Amino acid sequence: MFRGKSFGTSVTVMATVFVALSGGVDSSVAAALLKEAGHDLVGVHIVCWDGCEQGEERRDALRVALQLDIPFLTFDFREEYRRGVFDYMVREYAEVRTPNPDVMCNREIKFGAFLERALNLGADSIATGHYAKLRSNGHETELFEANDKNKDQTYFLWTLTQPKLRRCLFPVGEYTKAHVRDIARRMRLPTADKKDSQGLCFVGKVNFGTFLRGLLPRGEGPVVTADGALIGKHDGVSFYTIGQRHGLGIGGGVPYYVAERDSTTNTLVVGKGPQDPILYKKEILVDQLNWITGFREGRCEVRIRYRQPKVPAMLTKENARVRVVFEVPQRGVAPGQAAVLYNQEKVLGGGIIL
Repeated sequence: MFRGKSFGTSVTVMATVFVALSGGVDSSVAAALLKEAGHDLVGVHIVCWDGCEQGEERRDALRVALQLDIPFLTFDFREEYRRGVFDYMVREYAEVRTPNPDVMCNREIKFGAFLERALNLGADSIATGHYAKLRSNGHETELFEANDKNKDQTYFLWTLTQPKLRRCLFPVGEYTKAHVRDIARRMRLPTADKKDSQGLCFVGKVNFGTFLRGLLPRGEGPVVTADGALIGKHDGVSFYTIGQRHGLGIGGGVPYYVAERDSTTNTLVVGKGPQDPILYKKEILVDQLNWITGFREGRCEVRIRYRQPKVPAMLTKENARVRVVFEVPQRGVAPGQAAVLYNQEKVLGGGIIL
């Protein structure tokens, strides 16, 4: 059914593809589709944290590899993950920013260490279960949103460069999640009805706020409204993020949202209700840019958090940064998060919000 399918790239049939098998249904179906298309596959389970290497995920990944009759390897990237993802996350929170570990995991691990090792072992390409699409326009590889807009993961892939994109395959990007599960059931894959994993491996079953408070020092400070009224206390501005509503410990029946975090005065500023003007930004500066298809000034669409609808904006270059001016002010813009730039469904690039 799928034989000869190129999945949007110039990779030839019978290429050697190292497919990342997470133990979930998406990567399982990605491998199965590539197998049917005639590729020479090697399944790889990536270990990123102590305690994960003997868990359920690895067992399920191995079961899929055995059913597909493909070689199975385990890559241990615990050191790379701690240095490139975990330490980055802790450092960003300590600097009162809101990091995105998923973006860094893709950059440093899946399309960093994994890609490099796979190529060194003879792979022509790597494949993952990401919901995204690739197309070649003859001289470059373009990144597009997946057909399933509820599962699209391009927000996490903006750091990919042209040399890396040319070595990638995203087989499930053409399908909806429901269709992926149907394929898994038809192929009788052991992960067909497995629930999607949530959260970060190293956190485990602990509340993330509790986990973070075990890593960073606490420091009590005031919680104030936009007009300076003192309405409560917090235990450290690093433990809160812009736009956060729950966990503030403020009573009175009024919903409050974090609007600003002042590390100099150790003050948390909150907006009263979701329409408080202090919660909204008309424009932002974006740094650490990566352009997938080349920079262009002018109109585009921007996504400032995962699953948020894209919003219209204007881009202008300011030295090594870009200024993004929203058509309509946006609520809860968090420094440290990614701003990903689109032209309709095509990803232009992205960067980090200052």
